[in-house]
Amino acid sequence: MDKEITNKKFWENVAKWYTPMQERKNAKLYKELCEVISKLLDKDMQVLELACGTGQLTFSLYKKVAGWEATDFSEKMIEEAKARARVFNLPITFTVQDATNLPYEDGKFDTVVIANALHIMPNPDKALTEIQRVLKKGGLLIAPTFVYDGKVNKVRIWLMERIGFHTFYKWKSDEYAEFVCNRGFNIIDSIVIAGEMLPECILICKT
Repeated sequence: MDKEITNKKFWENVAKWYTPMQERKNAKLYKELCEVISKLLDKDMQVLELACGTGQLTFSLYKKVAGWEATDFSEKMIEEAKARARVFNLPITFTVQDATNLPYEDGKFDTVVIANALHIMPNPDKALTEIQRVLKKGGLLIAPTFVYDGKVNKVRIWLMERIGFHTFYKWKSDEYAEFVCNRGFNIIDSIVIAGEMLPECILICKT
């Protein structure tokens, strides 16, 4: 529990400078993510985004679908995301939500997107159970997550851990896919792309 509290404080503390940090360090990664994800979306979809941060995927993808609800467990991250949306007068709903205890009715969404979050949750299995519940039958889960295949920026990870960041699961891409598959999802595709700190495994799954 101490690590979970510390992790939340970390995200609250970095919220103010999270957007410029991502734009400087991970612009290429998020561009590639958006290219992959956009091909999976259509104009009739209702999408739930979990762990949206300050909107790195949200702002690029929300126009591709009928409805996009963006959520994060960090109040500060959501405040920053809302402020960014106001600047550009964008009609996006941002709310604070716990991915392991969602308020939505069963089968509400066509697609759930959860990026770079499952590995830093103490109970990702609970989040996956909730995702299954709120997805329609045959619904789509898009779950990019940092993995420990290949090149790892150990120095940057060490520095982040020194100020409160904690990773609960250090999966390799095949281990990550197995974890998700064992929670009742069917893996359609698994794509690994390079990242500045860690490689990224994009899992595309159906219920």
